[in-house]
Amino acid sequence: MRKPKPRPSETETAPQRLDQSRFAPANRRRLSAPGLRTFLAIADLWGLTEEQRLLILGYPSRSTYHNWCKQAREHGEFTLDVDVLTRISAVLGIHQGLGILFPTERLGLEWLRTPHRALVFGGRPPLDLVTSGTQDELLSVRRFLDGARGGLYMQPNRIDEAFTPYDDAEIVFR
Repeated sequence: MRKPKPRPSETETAPQRLDQSRFAPANRRRLSAPGLRTFLAIADLWGLTEEQRLLILGYPSRSTYHNWCKQAREHGEFTLDVDVLTRISAVLGIHQGLGILFPTERLGLEWLRTPHRALVFGGRPPLDLVTSGTQDELLSVRRFLDGARGGLYMQPNRIDEAFTPYDDAEIVFR
């Protein structure tokens, strides 16, 4: 008879859920300039106004924003706080999701700017949530697109329509 597997709490301490070192100033400094440069490139691609960019970044002062931009473009060193880096990460995830879900940048941008019937958008364009100034709404768009990449929410596209369902005989368990 097999002996039951011991519970993790009986043999070791629970694993740390989040590595706190990712928030260390040195790590944030390493990510700040390249992250902001990428954010600025995406903001240019999306045609965002300065006001929209400020809202996405949590509304820093204009002088702070322009200093960050100058430092980033000159490959200087500066350290963004966790909130700003989280917001930039959400924009990068949204951009990536659009790139995966839509065959062209134009279609992805059109989706971002078109009113959407999904409950989370309330009939507004997703870009309205992205530029609302709140981290929560920005992350809601990111999570929506992550779900869509996993097959949730979105209407089938041409690729899905051409998909032939698997037959039970084709599914092999090993």
